[in-house]
Amino acid sequence: MSGHGTNPELISPCGLYCGVCRIFAATQDKDRAYLARLVRVYARYAPEMSLASAEDLLCDGCLSTRRAAHCRVCAIRECTQQRQVEGCHDCADFPCSHVDQFPIPAGRRVILRAIPYRREHGTEQWIEAERERYTCPECGQSMFRGARSCEGCGGAVDVD
Repeated sequence: MSGHGTNPELISPCGLYCGVCRIFAATQDKDRAYLARLVRVYARYAPEMSLASAEDLLCDGCLSTRRAAHCRVCAIRECTQQRQVEGCHDCADFPCSHVDQFPIPAGRRVILRAIPYRREHGTEQWIEAERERYTCPECGQSMFRGARSCEGCGGAVDVD
């Protein structure tokens, strides 16, 4: 895989690189309080998440065995497995109804941006581009998908 130590479990089929996911980071940091806050955020897009707990969001990446509740039932992941393709970048039907119906608007925008890039540049360059995109240009702090401001310096960002 990548020469930079990329964990293959973080390479999602849909183009939402797990390495810039706040749920993944909070899981790795064992930050249950932040995961509880994220349950409320995700419940806005998926009402069934309102019954979830912080433990329901624990996630080690899309291709790991421990995935967040909404990732366990991902139609895109299931589709790529059924079609026996690595991801949407390998599928002639992209974009499809699974992408059109993706419940989180920011995620849908990222998928529509990331898959063409991954097709053109390959997986390793896509990962590097995502890491770079989600690094604050002002202070160098790592940011996460969906961020509106940098947690380090507070500067406004538009990264998705």
